[in-house]
Order: sequence, then C-alpha cells, then structure tokens
Amino acid sequence: MIHVIGGGLAGTEAAWQIARAGVRVILHEMRPVRMSPAHHTGELAELVCSNSFGAQACDRASGLLHEELRRLGSIIIATADRHAVPAGGALAVDRGVFSHELTEILSSHPLIELRREDVPQIPTEEVVVLTSGPLTSPALAEDLQRFTGMDYFSFFDAASPIVVGESINRDLAFMASRYDKGEPSYLNCPMNREQYLHFWQELCQAEKAELKDFEQETAKFFEGCLPIEEMARRGEDTMRYGPLKPVGLSDPRIKDIKAEENFTQLSDIEETKIPKSEERKSYRHHRPYAVVQLRQEDKAGELWNMVGFQTNLRWGEQKRVFRLIPGLENAEFVRMGVMHRNTFINAPQLLYPTLQFKKRHNLLAAGQLVGTEGYTAASAGGWLAGTNAARLVLGLEPVTLPGTTMMGALFEFISSASPKHFQPMPPNFGILPELGVRIKNKQERYGMYRDRALASLEAWRIGQSH
Repeated sequence: MIHVIGGGLAGTEAAWQIARAGVRVILHEMRPVRMSPAHHTGELAELVCSNSFGAQACDRASGLLHEELRRLGSIIIATADRHAVPAGGALAVDRGVFSHELTEILSSHPLIELRREDVPQIPTEEVVVLTSGPLTSPALAEDLQRFTGMDYFSFFDAASPIVVGESINRDLAFMASRYDKGEPSYLNCPMNREQYLHFWQELCQAEKAELKDFEQETAKFFEGCLPIEEMARRGEDTMRYGPLKPVGLSDPRIKDIKAEENFTQLSDIEETKIPKSEERKSYRHHRPYAVVQLRQEDKAGELWNMVGFQTNLRWGEQKRVFRLIPGLENAEFVRMGVMHRNTFINAPQLLYPTLQFKKRHNLLAAGQLVGTEGYTAASAGGWLAGTNAARLVLGLEPVTLPGTTMMGALFEFISSASPKHFQPMPPNFGILPELGVRIKNKQERYGMYRDRALASLEAWRIGQSH
C-alpha cells in the first residue's frame, strides 16, 4: 500500500503510475472538504493558473518534456492530447473536461482509493509520495517542517483573468499566431502608442488587493510568472518586451497603415529582431505598437485567457483597467485574476535525484513543492516519484533517467543545485549537458538536444525492459 498526498498534476500522475505497476494506492485529496485559496473545484489535476502546458514542438524545452512523458506512458499528457484546444504552437486544453476525465478515470480504478480528506501528518510506516503542492495545508506544512528541520522558501504566484468570447470586440481584435506559425489561434488586441501609454499609466496606478494572510514585506515573485502590474512598474517598455510584444504579429486585415488608427508609424517603435526578407518593411507597417493576446480556454471557444496577465489587482480595478485594452472595452470576465503564495522545499539539501528524501528513503516528493516549475514538470515529477514508490514496494531499485533527457536533467538539477540560492526551475535547455560541439544556430542546437534526449530515453527504456 502506498499513500499519495495531494491530487494535483503530480499526485494524479504518481497514483496512476503506482496502479499501473500493480500496486494498491490511496490518493488523499483535501478538496472539496478543504479548499485552497487558488482552486475552484474538487476535481483532480485542476489547472489553476492557465490551461497551457507550454510549447508543443520537441525542439522547445516544454515540448521535449511532453514527448518524453508520452513515451513513458504519462496519463496527464495523454489526457491533455485528447482534450487539446487550438493554441498556436502550444499544448493547451479544455481545462474542465481535462480535470473531470482524470477524476473519473482514477476514482474508478480498482487499485486506486480516492479519499477526500485533509492529511495533517505524513504517515510514518508505509511508502508515501508527498505531492501536496505549493498550497500545502498548514498542519501538513508544519509536520513537513518538523521532519526536515528547516523552513520553506516561498514566492508569490498569480493567475490570469478569463474573458467570455462573445464579449470581445472582433472588429478590433484579430486572429493570428506569432510569425504565422500553425493555424491562427490567438485573439490579438492591438494598441497604438497612445493607447499603450494610457493603459500602462493606469495599470501602474491601479490599486492592488491586500495579501491578507500572506506577509507582504516578504513577498517575492517568481520571475517567470510576474503579475502584469509588477511588470508595468519596472518600466514603460517592459510589457512590450514581454507578454505585449508585437514582434511576429500582423493584422492581415490592414492594407494601408495611414488609414488605421490602431497601428504605429515606423518611428514609434525601435528596431527589433524580425525575419529578414523583402517583406520586412510591409510587415512592420502592419505591426501594432503593442498586442494583448488571448488564448482559447475551451474547445468551443467560448472562454479566452488573457496571456501573461497574472495579477493581484482588486477585481474592480481589473475590470476598469483591462477594459482600456482595444477589443476588451465590454469584456465580460468569468474569472478574475487572483494571487496566492507558493511554497517549496530546499530540494538540493533534502532529495536524491530519485525524488526520495535523504532522511527517509520511503518518503518521496514531487511537483511544485520540490521546486520544479510548470504543469509538465509537475507531471514528470509525479511519474518519477510514483514509479519509484511502486518499485520500492516491489523490492526493486529506484530509477533515475539519463541526464541527457529533460526529465533526468531537471531532477538532477533540483537535487544538486546550490542550496543557498535555490529557486524554482522550469524545464529549459540550459540544464542539459553540453553537446560537445559548438552550434551557433539556436534552432539547430535545440534540435540536437532533442535528438540526443529522445535517443537516450529509448536506450534507457530498452535497458529497463531486460
């Protein structure tokens, strides 16, 4: 018998891999008995911040991690593939259907017992996988702190608003994907310079919500998920080099820049890196000064997520300021942006690359709690922790994946990084071992990382089968 504590992405994946190995598992999930500040439902694997798992292409870090998990039989990625919605080059899902199906599958499995309860202490006798996430309940967090003998690190995370599709003004917003990659799948709200500066000024002055039980003076934002108002306060152009960047986007409806109010003159925007071609000049004539993108949330296209607009503004302020965006002047919000505290342990001091605690080998952990960042990384941790928990019960040695795979490199990093400066880490090519040859072309270099990773994963899988 194995206990998995927490029914998020990592816990759901871990429980499935344990049952897949033929071992009984109890999956403890406190929702809906006890709700977290960020969740809205009692479903397993609820996606809180976004419905996107990141870039799909295997020559992107997240896409490579997707493919590795596909080949390893991940239930999270398989379910995401079944319920994908258009999102350009990203893997995004209909989040309600996604979570509901996973809940149905796991709750009906004969080897999985789903218990809806808050677990105040870590079971001491049996094998345990701790996947309680960044919003671990206070009692369990205190027990974990006693066990480790050290404090948590913490940072603040935020979620973006979701808008009703029918309330978006399609006379202003246009469908396009950056650099015309794939089918047009993002709604783009263009701004000219005057509109952008007005929006930026109002955003900087907007009133934030109180953090309530969070300690404001110790709040530290994760750089990969900055609230949009914090980004705006860093400078006038910070958003235009971030989620509002216009590069790679042009409105196919615009034929004459002089006749279109929402588009900038060439002198209004500095030179940026765009494709070199004979169409360069006309491309820039069709490019806005800034663009707010919305990503489809559901298969029907009725709900749209404001990409990069994680926020802690008061709800009334969100409506006031975000309706200054051209195309969103009458926006109907079905979910406002929210902010919550994430916590993570000092994994380099506490964990092996197998995700076992050094202090107790039959206790494993995975997900954002261990300092991996992102949905796919949480799923990968769940796969490894669940697989190793089952192997412990079956009398087998725990496994690690090759360091040349994205999964192997990620868990090697969090277990060996500098404990003093440890921060959450998303999948990225920077943690992979060097190729041994100098490749200047980034796309070619990432392609070589991909080929090496998938080849080493296949060799590892063959070795495990013997």
